[in-house]
Amino acid sequence: MNNLRIALLQTPLYWENPALNRQMLAWKIRDLGGEADLVVLPEMMTSGFTMHPEKVAEIMDGPTLQEMQGWSHETGAALCGSLVIREDGRFYNRLVWVEPEGRVLHYDKRHLFGLSGEDGPYTPGHQRLVITWRDWRILPAICYDLRFPVWCRNTDDHDLLLVVANWPEPRRRHWQALLTARAIENQCYVAGVNRIGRDDNGHEYAGDTALIDYQGETLLNGANVETVLTATLDKEALLRYRERLPFLADRDPFSLRTS
Repeated sequence: MNNLRIALLQTPLYWENPALNRQMLAWKIRDLGGEADLVVLPEMMTSGFTMHPEKVAEIMDGPTLQEMQGWSHETGAALCGSLVIREDGRFYNRLVWVEPEGRVLHYDKRHLFGLSGEDGPYTPGHQRLVITWRDWRILPAICYDLRFPVWCRNTDDHDLLLVVANWPEPRRRHWQALLTARAIENQCYVAGVNRIGRDDNGHEYAGDTALIDYQGETLLNGANVETVLTATLDKEALLRYRERLPFLADRDPFSLRTS
């Protein structure tokens, strides 16, 4: 399969209310009518960017994962987004990936946002995850990870970089510029999904959910409205571009230390 139909959900979130957020996400996902291969949800999609994980944490077999498995089976799409997970007495900002046939994968946020105190209650992850889905190689990342190009570097292992976020409005220009930079330097599609609205800490989120192509061109932008953005990604066009301009072949080799 050379094309990938992607849907990016830009939405406000109910503060520290997993049940209400699940209800809201359910109707938006079902409203797509099975017309997507991949549906991408925001960071901390069941709570907002809370520093009180004990209020909202779930286990991996908790209600959100179970509902995601149901939505995925119902729509035929893979789903991903991050939520607060408790495991072995620790809390993680964990991106969960769910497929219609039942496969579940996860990625724990590597770069915790110290400015907000995220590195206090949460434990960082140490492993990159590259997912193969419908013949696409996909690298998921979470919010602050976007600022670290080495972590996102394409070592010829991904075609699409996914970034789920609660990125605050005062630094929206950083979000826009970094999404574009990651696409250009890695010669890949980049999809960045950010929330909108105001959280109970008083932080504003401008959205700017976007899809950027391998040349750095913006294909979609959600501005600051509640919306679902959809597009079809062209694998053959991506590969032709890389063949015509093989910049990745000249990249610097390196070893990434993850501990």
